[in-house]
Amino acid sequence: MFPERLALMEILADVGGRPGIDCGGFCAYCYFKGVKPVPPFGCKHCLPFRKGCDYCTRAIIEGYPGFKPLDAVVFDVAQASYGARPDKVTISGGGDLSCYPDLLKLVRILGQKNVPVHLGYTSGKGFRRGDEADELVDAGVREVSFTVFATDPELRRKYMHDKHPEAALSNLRIFCERCDVYAAAVLLKGVNDGEVLERTCQDLEDMGAKGLILMRFANHPEQGLILGNAPIIPGQDVHTVEEFRDTVTEMNRRYRIRITGTPLWDPETKAPFSLAHKTDRLKSLPELRRSATIITGSIAAPLLERIFSALGGDVNVVATKKDVACLMTIDDLKDIDLSRVKRTVVIPGRMLAHEREVKKELSRDGIDRLIVRGPDRLTVDGEMSISMTEEEVVELELEAFAELIDEINALGV
Repeated sequence: MFPERLALMEILADVGGRPGIDCGGFCAYCYFKGVKPVPPFGCKHCLPFRKGCDYCTRAIIEGYPGFKPLDAVVFDVAQASYGARPDKVTISGGGDLSCYPDLLKLVRILGQKNVPVHLGYTSGKGFRRGDEADELVDAGVREVSFTVFATDPELRRKYMHDKHPEAALSNLRIFCERCDVYAAAVLLKGVNDGEVLERTCQDLEDMGAKGLILMRFANHPEQGLILGNAPIIPGQDVHTVEEFRDTVTEMNRRYRIRITGTPLWDPETKAPFSLAHKTDRLKSLPELRRSATIITGSIAAPLLERIFSALGGDVNVVATKKDVACLMTIDDLKDIDLSRVKRTVVIPGRMLAHEREVKKELSRDGIDRLIVRGPDRLTVDGEMSISMTEEEVVELELEAFAELIDEINALGV
């Protein structure tokens, strides 16, 4: 399928699929469960005069019509590769890859000429026999992101609605033995934390997994539920940010496999915002010559404050009640004290709001403010950093902060 000429590139093979339908049914904690029709949020992709585009109306709710035909996926990959042989192909989509009927055929096609294939997401709920992983690895799968929740089959049966948990866990073991596996688990307080999490970590270590990404459960709008479906599990408690961070730290200390968390944190690289712990590296950044206000989420705010305090200059950070900055919407700006906001305002690059509405909301005190979108990413969370070194995270952050400072120096007061 691919010519011999080498090119340094990674390609996404999007197979589509619908949450809750093409994944063996909604897990109890799934963020797409009970999603209600919502008007377009607006985003950086929207035209200046129109709120709403494909991304903020369809993509963020995984609005696929279903799995794509095999031929369509292969055609898209061939187009994206521009005739070159990719270094890696990641298969992903809105459903569970183990439920994609042509998964093995697709891997065999993509894995030609020894192109490594990464399964971007599977929970194994589509596996029935227990040995499907062998054929997939033989065909070219070299890396797998596997949602485990817990290695207790009955907990998977109850909370993931997995009809064949033993088969899923058997395939997980095969993947761990034969390729790189990064497991993931959404943590439900009192369900799969505590002793259950300890057992899961030990089992994954024994299987040979490379790492485990712990995901803090969200059950309320301020934690990131913006699709009208909160609460996901009525009455379910959620770990505080501090509790979650302590759990990640303790599990990573006790087990040999690497354990990180999202939206925070990574005990090995200190992400997100490693620079907040390595302020000596900030001296390589450009000098701040103008002032601005950065509006961000509640998790990022104290870390950004530490970085900009060390940089000097006249930049202040204002936190919203939303935990994660890229899930901020226009509603998150309504309670901001504008007396703390300067004439130039930097909002998150991926904030889900239209610039016209942001400007109106942040000028309600009569002051005409300039709205600037920052870089899409200033740092990384545990999902990315788990396969990175500390230096790689720091270098990524230095590049992103240099871009942000350049924006402030160009457009600040």
